[in-house]
Amino acid sequence: MRTGILLLDKPLGLSSNAALQRVRRLLGAAKAGHVGSLDPLATGMLPICLDEATKIAGDILSGRKCYRFSIGLGTRTATGDAEGAVIETAPVPLLQADDISCALESFLGPQAQIPPMYSALKRDGQPLYRLARAGQVVERAARDIHISELKILSFEGTALELEVICSKGTYVRTLAEDIARALGTCGYVTRLHRSYVEPFVSEPMHSLVAIASACAAGDFPALLPADFGVGHFAAVHLDAARAQRLRHGQAVRVEDCVSGRVRLYDEAGRFFGMGEANAAGEVRPRRLFVL
Repeated sequence: MRTGILLLDKPLGLSSNAALQRVRRLLGAAKAGHVGSLDPLATGMLPICLDEATKIAGDILSGRKCYRFSIGLGTRTATGDAEGAVIETAPVPLLQADDISCALESFLGPQAQIPPMYSALKRDGQPLYRLARAGQVVERAARDIHISELKILSFEGTALELEVICSKGTYVRTLAEDIARALGTCGYVTRLHRSYVEPFVSEPMHSLVAIASACAAGDFPALLPADFGVGHFAAVHLDAARAQRLRHGQAVRVEDCVSGRVRLYDEAGRFFGMGEANAAGEVRPRRLFVL
């Protein structure tokens, strides 16, 4: 079994699920799941959990994300990116770097963002993008997001390149449209690259080409250990008897244990899943690995 996490540099034009399935087949994994998704027109970091690591994929989703993106000013599309038809054009005012920086400052911190119609969010079981393609527009509740950093990388003519560090749930396409409006025009995302997903800030990514080449030579890429992605939870180290009881679905008592979700390690120091601890120091199994 190839249990662990692989950081894929997703290529342009491939859906997150299609990229995931290629990685799964190349590595011979039985199961795979990605942490967050990227549109086909987006590139960059797509963490992929393989085999037993799929059980903790949902616990990795809380980290911030860093994107580099370009906005084409003066044009707006139906989808907010290059895939959609043009639905609006507007003149672009003569902008200076100070004008842009001042506008960007207003987006920093907590705010409410209305998700776009072209998104995978569901209404009555139907993804919003399907409703949008059928010409329907439905009301969407605003979601709380947080923008930690937003800075200019380059600006020339009608092309503005930015870098943002934001909370999960942030739609960069919507952010780009809002920024364009704040600059007195309209806009859409012409390029989107995810530089990292926390907690994998400094970890290298692997391209599909490099993975395929390595696998063909019998040299499989090294995977990050599954617990790398859940280091923000407290660790609980257990002796053989208590680890065995947890594996059988029974609760165990642990001294000096913080309440909430915890990482579980057996007597050999092996990570074997997630548990839930209460204020009384009782730990129950939540999602356990088959080692």
